[in-house]
Amino acid sequence: MAKILVIEDDLTFSQLLEGFLKKNGHEADLRHDVKSGIKALDQQQYDLLLVDYRLPDGTGLEVLTASREKSYGNPAIIMTSFNDVRTAVEAMRSGAFDYITKPVNPDELLMRIGEALAPKKDKSFTPHSSAEFIQGSSPQAAKLKEYVDLVAPTDMSVIIQGESGTGKEYFARAIHQRSKRSQKPFIAIDCGVLSKELAVSELFGHVKGAFTGALTDKKGKFEVAGGGTVFLDEIGNLDYEVQVNLLRALQEKVVVPLGSNRPVSVDIRIIAATNDDLLTSVSQGKFREDLYHRLNEFKMHLLPLRARGKDLGLFTKHFIEVANSELNRDVTRLSDEALDVFQRYDWPGNLRELKNVIKRMVLLSKTREAGIESLPDEMMFSITQSPKVSGTDLKAINEMNEKALIMETLQKVKYNKSMAAKLLNIDRKTLYSKIEKYDLE
Repeated sequence: MAKILVIEDDLTFSQLLEGFLKKNGHEADLRHDVKSGIKALDQQQYDLLLVDYRLPDGTGLEVLTASREKSYGNPAIIMTSFNDVRTAVEAMRSGAFDYITKPVNPDELLMRIGEALAPKKDKSFTPHSSAEFIQGSSPQAAKLKEYVDLVAPTDMSVIIQGESGTGKEYFARAIHQRSKRSQKPFIAIDCGVLSKELAVSELFGHVKGAFTGALTDKKGKFEVAGGGTVFLDEIGNLDYEVQVNLLRALQEKVVVPLGSNRPVSVDIRIIAATNDDLLTSVSQGKFREDLYHRLNEFKMHLLPLRARGKDLGLFTKHFIEVANSELNRDVTRLSDEALDVFQRYDWPGNLRELKNVIKRMVLLSKTREAGIESLPDEMMFSITQSPKVSGTDLKAINEMNEKALIMETLQKVKYNKSMAAKLLNIDRKTLYSKIEKYDLE
């Protein structure tokens, strides 16, 4: 039985969730806003957080941030409405395990909860089988393979840049597997979930008594990976002071565990991944320029799924096979209507989203053909509300830009409409009218 913190402001829906979770063997603790949710985290331990994105006093991201900063380590599932899917994808960078869209499908929710509660896989390297990833056959995929083959035998530091879900860790592992360090550990570290205090201990280790709760000495990941490769995922999220320590460790090839004065020699290769352009972060003073140049000995850029052309069909077939194996199903194909939606959808979550969508479709399909009825509602909503616009349709382009700006501003101010209207330099009446026009509620 898992203890689950549910943060949902819809009282009826939260009570339904409570009953559903109890029926399936879990204990649910209900909260209805950000403030009470964070307070509950401070008072009790939970196995899982089930958090609505849009809450009366903020967003679910604030709960994830609080959990990360206090190093609670709770896996979290974000619940979203149609319009918030892209924000939910970004939430995964703030520590969310996954997201699910409303109206929530019970079978899908149970599947997501089961995956979130499953024992964490060892992040040390084991060779990836074809059941976990497929390379692709487009010219872009061929170019990436060429880059991997070129840089892998060297000891150069590598930056892998790409949107969330494009397979950055896969390529990092592929570089390690083809390197002279392949028989040594591959350690992956998600910098997006590390608080400043936790990052130093996680990377460099600590000695007994270094802080409250440090009951024994602990080796840092840099020392554990001795002779191997350390993969720093979303490195741009590291605290600025931690970046200083990281640069010193890379330059001097030694680390000093927290609470100790004894330097420890380390021999590792660094591969870093980022969702953002680190040069922009450098110009904004958020990322150290000297650290950037130390890491940027070789850079790879992963294209989003929407730019991968015929690879979409190849990935679709592959993920159907993976889902069949995991769920013990026998779906052989998608319907023509579903494939058409796949082609028109822009896949903001890239390969990760594609895999999740197909797994959901296989779970819900009653026949060997997965049809359009098993698609997540947000996909249908997206392609009907955001049709492709001709490059010469100025009015349509302006409306799409206006809608995007209003949505971005509303999210920035946590749906405070008075503040949003002020930032957009329009009156509240006009804002309400545009919200209704673009169906942004």
